[in-house]
Amino acid sequence: MENSEILLVVDVVSNEKEIDKEIIFEAIEAAMAAATAKRHEVGVDVKVRIDRTTGDYLTFRTWTVVESDEEFEGGLEFSASQILLEDARKIQSDIEVGGIIEESIESIVYGRIAAQTAKQVIVQKVREAERRKVVDAYQERIGELVTGIVKRAERGQVIMDLGGNAEAIIPRDDMIPLESIRSGDRIRGYLYAVRPEVKGPQLFVSRTMPELLTELFKLEVPEVSEGLIEILKAARDPGSRAKIAVRSNDPRLDPVGACVGMRGSRVQAVSNELNGERVDIILWNENDAQFVINAMSPAEVASIVVDEDSHGMDIAVSTDNLSQAIGRGGQNVRLATELTGWNLNVMDITDAEEKGEQERKKIMDLFMQDLDVDEDVASILVQEGFASVDELVYVPAKELLQIEEFDEGIVDELRNRARDALLLQAIVSEEKLDQTVPSEDLLKMEGIDKELAFQLASKGVVTMEDLAELSVDELSEIAGLDPVKGGELIMTARAPWFEDEHPSE
Repeated sequence: MENSEILLVVDVVSNEKEIDKEIIFEAIEAAMAAATAKRHEVGVDVKVRIDRTTGDYLTFRTWTVVESDEEFEGGLEFSASQILLEDARKIQSDIEVGGIIEESIESIVYGRIAAQTAKQVIVQKVREAERRKVVDAYQERIGELVTGIVKRAERGQVIMDLGGNAEAIIPRDDMIPLESIRSGDRIRGYLYAVRPEVKGPQLFVSRTMPELLTELFKLEVPEVSEGLIEILKAARDPGSRAKIAVRSNDPRLDPVGACVGMRGSRVQAVSNELNGERVDIILWNENDAQFVINAMSPAEVASIVVDEDSHGMDIAVSTDNLSQAIGRGGQNVRLATELTGWNLNVMDITDAEEKGEQERKKIMDLFMQDLDVDEDVASILVQEGFASVDELVYVPAKELLQIEEFDEGIVDELRNRARDALLLQAIVSEEKLDQTVPSEDLLKMEGIDKELAFQLASKGVVTMEDLAELSVDELSEIAGLDPVKGGELIMTARAPWFEDEHPSE
């Protein structure tokens, strides 16, 4: 390779690939060093330096300085690239361990095979540089919408050409089901990962993530991209149906109407991009119950019961609306659940009334038992929204006095009975807790750790005596121990029995 040829290769490759010239020079140096090394003994290290201005190059053989024979890789006979410190200092007096000794050698003229080797190294280095360039260009674009041309489809996944030597892959799981995509189609996707893979595409794009829906609305609805309208959350059944929750930051703007567009033009543009996926635009509301009612659209909700403890809601709809509320295969209620974050249970209004009556009866029985009141008083409490005894203790007395049927004497009596009931429950709970605490002898018994002791106590085995009276099968069933371990523990627990039979003299 002539000097002028080196400079020409660097210029051409750098311009065609838009890669820094220094990277090309380093690639050529590595290629020339590899070709030279093949002409020498196995394991020799060769370095080539090219003058960036003239194209002249020098070749050096190098040795790494080591301190002793033991550091030679593979033994003394494989020391083609290493040299002992004492020998290195004969050549360069100030060299240290880890330093490099260089010896200039003749730069050979490369033949066809050497040139081919050089070409392979250069091509590999250029590809690595291109991959690094793609990673650098797209690393900060994660979470954005990307547009490309379908290059090919293989094994259920699609390769997109994004331009600038950048390719992206849409994995099978990120493809919209039953979507027909052909080579040459122009499609959009959500860039969710950039990985510096050794081979193949480095950019990973999805057409199924909810974020894609949000980004498409930003593209189609200027009010969203400008921040006047917020898309707070999105839920999708890719290719079939989706819901988005929107909120306006400008009271003069209708967020739903803005996202729908004139005659549905904006939402239709998004739907067309997603293979006809139907999008419901839901108005967000600070009130969770109202938000859930909105999310159940297009079904009309007759009533709703909120259970804060289970973070769920029972939604009652008319019989005519039941199938619409649930949706095909449960799609509507599933998307509403994902959008709102609440566990939604849709039921016919008749079933809801029956369930409500059962809950009402259950609470009434609780009041009648714990407060020792008749059915009429219990019914009044339920009608006023009380669901537990402790509410009667902690709710201010003036709120109870607002109940038409109650006077001050009834309120005081109910609150006193409620306090007594809570106190009784606390005493019972404490007694049960005490019964499950293992005794001191069981805790200190050899072979028993604290966790096992409390596990046994919870099953009624509180003392060593209790353990001694068990059979191996019973212990295995209680604690899940293997028979050998169980037998050893039982014998340890029974040891005091034998000491009583044979007292020491």
